[in-house]
Parts: sequence; C-alpha cells; structure tokens
Amino acid sequence: MTTAATRPSDRRVSPVFLGILAVSAVTGWATWTGFAAVPGPAVFLFVTSAWIVSLCLHEYAHARTALHGGDISVGAKGYLTLNPMKYTHALLSIVLPVLFVIMGGIGLPGGAVFIERGRIRGRWRHSLISAAGPLTNVLFAVVCTAPFWLDALGGVPPAFRYALAFLALLQVTAAILNFLPVPGLDGYGVIEPWLSHGVRRQVEPFAPFGLLFVFALLWVPSVNGVFFAMVDGLLGFLGIEELDTYCGFDLFRFWQGADGYCAV
Repeated sequence: MTTAATRPSDRRVSPVFLGILAVSAVTGWATWTGFAAVPGPAVFLFVTSAWIVSLCLHEYAHARTALHGGDISVGAKGYLTLNPMKYTHALLSIVLPVLFVIMGGIGLPGGAVFIERGRIRGRWRHSLISAAGPLTNVLFAVVCTAPFWLDALGGVPPAFRYALAFLALLQVTAAILNFLPVPGLDGYGVIEPWLSHGVRRQVEPFAPFGLLFVFALLWVPSVNGVFFAMVDGLLGFLGIEELDTYCGFDLFRFWQGADGYCAV
C-alpha cells in the first residue's frame, strides 16, 4: 500500500548512482587484471566508488524501511533513487565519509535521510528503520569477506586482494561504529524509541555532534588501539590478515608512496 503511493519516477535508480557503480566496476576490473601499470590510483578509485555505493545502499535501506513503515514522503525526497546527492547534505553524505577513510582508514557513513517519524507507528518500526542502515554494512562486509573465509582467492592479483580487504575493513568499522548508542548515530536511533521523553529531550541537543565526537575519540591513541585490535581480530577470524588491510590502505593512499612490505 505504501509502496504504491510513490510514483514510479520516485523509485527510478539515479544515473548518478549508476555512474558511480560503473566507476567501481571498471576500476575493480583494472585492479583485478593489472591493466593499470601503477595499481594505486585504480585501487583508490575502486575503494572510494565502492564505498560511496555502500553509503547509498545504507541510506536507501533506511528510506525503504521507513517507506514500508508508513512514511511515504521518502519517495518525493528522492531517497529511493540511490542518488547520494539526495541524502540531506553533500558534505555529510560524501565528503566527510571519504575524508574519514583517507585520514584514518575508518568507515563512518555520514549521510542522512530525513524520516518523518510522526508517520511511523510502533517503537519496533522506529528501531528497525535505524538498524536497517548498519545492517546493510554488515551484509556488505559479509560479501567482501566471503572470498577470504571461503579460501577463494587463489591466483587473485595481490592488489585486488588488498583492495578487497581494505574495503571489508571499512564495512566492518562502519557497522560497529554505527551501532554505538551515541546520539546522532544509528545505534542511538535503535534504542531511542524505548527511552523516556525526558531522556530524549536531554540528549537531543548533542545529536548533531555525535559523528564528529566518535571520529575525534578514535584519534586518541589508546582508544584507537583497542578499537582496531577488535576490528583486526574480527577480520582475522574471517580470514583477512592484518597485512592485507594494511597494504590495502597503503595502496589506497598511493600519493604517499608504496611500502616495501606490500608487493604487487
């Protein structure tokens, strides 16, 4: 019923998204085949475009779940087209997340869809809408790590292996960080419907700063060490060695020069 209330044009996949997807496919192919004499730029474009694709899917999951929860306004806002420019603010949706990746190899989706919560009935629906985004990152992480834990990377060029490992790291960090119960992040959105009205009013002013607070906290050496030790342990359990993600990040930041440990 709610899906029918949106126009077909509201659900048509954006050419912008298709273009980003095409860049990801072409640069992934170039990394796989060794078409590029210097793999760094291809790895950078492949990981960046694939990361933006995952950002779009993250926000689309929020919007699609909200649509089925009763908020038919998401269609008119362009959220169902997968166009990253529709997710509230270009700076928050694209620039900041990519900057987080470049600066620290941290996956933090920064886009947002404005859900008209008054149209949604039931606390479970509100929680599910918030959880849908990071659950998409979990699914993306499963896809990226599957070739490792299935031991299906025999004969795969090292550059592609490293790029895939780094992309998996971004998805894992995005899922973990977004599930933190910090105002402004999806984890808080999951528990917010179950909090008292008074608590929600007290917390609300801090929501715009939650994302930046988490990123700043990760620059504290002790916190950063514990966090990435946990991430590396999880990735190691899934068959991705720390050297794989290190070399992926090294190739991604190709302008700094290649590390001798990362033979491609």
